[in-house]
Amino acid sequence: MRKQIPDVTLKTRVRDEKIGGDNPFRWQDYRVRDEWVGKTIVAFSLPGAFTPTCSNEQCPSFESMYDAFISAGADEVYCIAVNDAFVMFQWAKQLGLKKVKMLPDGSGSFTRRMGMLIDKDHLGFGQRSWRYAMIVRDNEVVAWFEEPGINDEGADDDPYGETAPQKVLDALNQL
Repeated sequence: MRKQIPDVTLKTRVRDEKIGGDNPFRWQDYRVRDEWVGKTIVAFSLPGAFTPTCSNEQCPSFESMYDAFISAGADEVYCIAVNDAFVMFQWAKQLGLKKVKMLPDGSGSFTRRMGMLIDKDHLGFGQRSWRYAMIVRDNEVVAWFEEPGINDEGADDDPYGETAPQKVLDALNQL
């Protein structure tokens, strides 16, 4: 899959000590294409924060392999989910993530333009991401990983295997 990533702005929260108080964070726009230009990025997306497979397997595995991704040539590793900045922050904190960066796609605009937005109403989730991963070089997707069976009716067992970090790392090492 060779395509450009979408030109989308995500709404993030960043720590700003000048604010002070118990919540020293401010809103900051994150223009994905501006931030990723000239870089090699490993990004993975998943159905949602605090969900079992995402919390118990996928995020911790990418976190534990972060240094291997950097050694193989990645500039950064990102987790993208259709959740807001507050949820993503608390989820990363609960998981103890220190290396993988969380990107909130609260409105699903990035995910929709990647063709991966699905309907998870059968679980009460609303619109969410199908599980996928990609390697992006200078805003172009150079390697794509997608779980089989993308669907809107919940006719799956939340597959996880094609997007496992070892497969992504193996592909990065071959680029």
